[in-house]
Amino acid sequence: MSRTATYHTSVSWKGEHWGHLVMGNGPEMDFSAPPDAQGHAGVFTPEDAFVAAANTCIMLMFIWAAERFKLKLISYECYAEGTKLIELDRTEIFTQLHFHPVIRIASGDEEPSIVEARTRRALQSAQKYSLVANSVKSAIVMEPQIEIIP
Repeated sequence: MSRTATYHTSVSWKGEHWGHLVMGNGPEMDFSAPPDAQGHAGVFTPEDAFVAAANTCIMLMFIWAAERFKLKLISYECYAEGTKLIELDRTEIFTQLHFHPVIRIASGDEEPSIVEARTRRALQSAQKYSLVANSVKSAIVMEPQIEIIP
């Protein structure tokens, strides 16, 4: 049987191109539009939040999958980049999210090629089960670098 969960945030305008965000889980911070949209540099933006939401969700799902695939995870780091298309009428859409995870796995007594294949399946599962990745229109591109450590 299906079920639902609800998440919430609150925003308030602070003047000019500044806002304040309070997330339902507790954190809060100021934000702005990015500099290319009359905002400010060096501060959290909705564009950052969009790319970060996908990157953090896929990472957490990879950790979940790595546990289920019985991988000996040493480290996971991922650089993610979102490409935004700005149309002539100034409508905007993220067309692509590009992920560059660097994953280090211990092979233990197993054949490294088998561990690498299982790691790739875990990464596919992470993408498949990522709430955020499943909720966006953007193309998802994954270019992993997997290092198997004996």
